[in-house]
Amino acid sequence: MMLAEMKGLDCQALQRLSAEMLDELKLDILPFWMINAVDNEKGGYYGRISNDLMIDANAPKGGILNSRILWTFSSAYRVFGEKSYLRAAKRAFEFMCAHIWDKEYGGVYWMVDDGGRVINERKQAYNLAFAIYGLSEYYRVSGDEEALNMAKAVFYILERYYKDNVYGGYIEARSRDYSPIEDLRLSDKDKNDAKSMNTHLHILEAYTNLYRVWKSNDLRAALSKLLTAVLDHIVDDERHRFQLFFNEAWVSSADIVSYGHDIEGSWLLWEAAEVLGEEALVQRSRTVSAQMAYEVLRYGVDKANGGIYNEKENGVLDTDKHWWPQAEAVVGFINAYQLTCDADFLDAALKTWDFIKNHLVDKVHGEWFWRCDQTGNPYMDEPKVEPWKCPYHNGRACMEIYERVLRLAG
Repeated sequence: MMLAEMKGLDCQALQRLSAEMLDELKLDILPFWMINAVDNEKGGYYGRISNDLMIDANAPKGGILNSRILWTFSSAYRVFGEKSYLRAAKRAFEFMCAHIWDKEYGGVYWMVDDGGRVINERKQAYNLAFAIYGLSEYYRVSGDEEALNMAKAVFYILERYYKDNVYGGYIEARSRDYSPIEDLRLSDKDKNDAKSMNTHLHILEAYTNLYRVWKSNDLRAALSKLLTAVLDHIVDDERHRFQLFFNEAWVSSADIVSYGHDIEGSWLLWEAAEVLGEEALVQRSRTVSAQMAYEVLRYGVDKANGGIYNEKENGVLDTDKHWWPQAEAVVGFINAYQLTCDADFLDAALKTWDFIKNHLVDKVHGEWFWRCDQTGNPYMDEPKVEPWKCPYHNGRACMEIYERVLRLAG
């Protein structure tokens, strides 16, 4: 599909969406992190900043946050070529090398303190995946072989210590030296199960990006098996959504609908299939991606107030609007529009963006609020920066839309 093949209204709407998201990225999101979050005293980026910009200089610094910052600014440099973005990425890379990378066993620690001393050495597969994601993107723009070698090392760690050679997929967590541990949870709200959708989705994302820069046969085989496992076991073919938690044999253990992960996954599945280029997986992923997007469009969109709901657990709907599902919804609906040419997806993307502009973008202190209630009132006591609050979801959404519209324009 090209812009010239669309109705004039669709073309104008996409161009407006791209222009507005570009402004949000370059005038708000990226400057916020470059101005407010840089720790010039101890290195890297601060681990916590309140909603009203009070810096906690003693807050610990998470591996996930650092890797996501690394990816965001590396990608921004790739898209726009501005040297300040590369410098911001290099700051995150250097902090990872100096403090978050385990120099004895390889891989990345879960958490270090404000000065870079290790305070939680567990090796979560999810955290390892984001290290690959950030390192591969940094190599993509810098050509730094150390970054690529680190990403390769993490790939082989995942394949050696986390891969389930009986049932397929990956185990959630190991200790520092990769021996088994009892508590596998990614966070306090997660189930202590062997496997999760969330971890597999982000390993898929990481392997996809690594394959862009390293055409290894080992990686290609692993990516193909992982995408197949996600389609076979994690996607519920009857309800066209992800299942979230599993035992080793892929028996689902929870009744939770995560609308944010479903719409995010709908486009990440398609991205992985496109990059891999295996025709059978491309065709299967196209169908599944569209089906999952339709399901979120039908049941996840708040048609009265705008935005998409957070999740539904055991039939109970959480109507809050967290920042990251809204960002992923814009990309997921545009991806579905490109796959199906169904204008309802374009309309949903535009309305989600309008909700973001009106309710989640903080026009006083910058960046986005963590979440707001169903009608758009933000929770003012939640931080702008902490181990999970990062520029990756919203920054990536802005860049995805900008690049997609450029490609559509030919």
